[in-house]
Amino acid sequence: MLVLGLETSCDETACALVADGRTVRSNVIASQHELHAEYQGVVPEIASRAHVERLTPVLREALRQAGVQLDDVEAVAVGNRPGLIGSLLVGVSAAKGLAWGLGVPLVGVDHIHAHLYAGLLETEDPPFPALGLVVSGGHTSMYFMRSPIELHRIGATIDDALGEAYDKVATILGLPYPGGPMVDRLAASGDPHAFDFPVSRLAPGSLDFSFSGLKTAVLYAVRGVPGADAPARTLTDGVRADVCASFQRAASRAVILKLERAFAQLEAEGARPRSLLTGGGVTANSRLRAELTAFCITHGVEFRLPAMAYCMDNAAMIAGLGERLLASGHRSDMTLYATPVTTC
Repeated sequence: MLVLGLETSCDETACALVADGRTVRSNVIASQHELHAEYQGVVPEIASRAHVERLTPVLREALRQAGVQLDDVEAVAVGNRPGLIGSLLVGVSAAKGLAWGLGVPLVGVDHIHAHLYAGLLETEDPPFPALGLVVSGGHTSMYFMRSPIELHRIGATIDDALGEAYDKVATILGLPYPGGPMVDRLAASGDPHAFDFPVSRLAPGSLDFSFSGLKTAVLYAVRGVPGADAPARTLTDGVRADVCASFQRAASRAVILKLERAFAQLEAEGARPRSLLTGGGVTANSRLRAELTAFCITHGVEFRLPAMAYCMDNAAMIAGLGERLLASGHRSDMTLYATPVTTC
């Protein structure tokens, strides 16, 4: 089945054509970074208007790269949750029109679930059950997965998502938007032990995440503690690099700590994970990728890390998961609606 995927949940306008849930025929993304850079974050109204302008050209380019016509499309999948409601409405409306006009099935896809499917593109399925980890700008969640389409959330952030914390730290350091890649780049030349930033643990046994305390610790280390005598630091290139490296060490350690807890709890329940599936923009981070790899080697589980092209928001993961959902009997109709919250 050749599935057309549409993704407009935030500030990437994306279309992809994927065959049989695995083979990516095209994956075209139009980023909006230049539109939001001066605001140091995504402006919802600007994002939704840009989607309206860019969706048709992106769709045409995806069809051209795949070497197919619109009539060759056998189903339409769209990310309809979660995300910015105005952005989602653009993609959902377009998907409904395309599915209706072509007379093909329509399926709504959860964006977070699709991130976990990204590591299954262009490859065979890993052994299940699996642990699933999504780390992005808006979400940090952990799942127990019995199959690619059966998942249960076992942990989530109670405040900032990891990607959000990266962007806020970048703002504190005066780095340009988007900040996450800049923090990773500077950390490569810094000392990860220069600052003793806290590693969030929450309650014993908790599988939830928290990054607001870490973000605040960085703020105080850079600008000083309000009401205290500690002055703000002079932000030389060396200080910035050390802050970035120390922040990354603490952030990555917090993620690994919760994976360790989840693995131990599931193993005690007789549901030992055989794989780790990851997804989301922060999986492009060099330190986290290295620590996740080491975690999987230590525990003897298969690691599915998406290719760089599929770490960020993209439509290939939407189309791939959409095909799996359609094959299992899931269908949407013209009452499909956009919602800002996840269902998984």
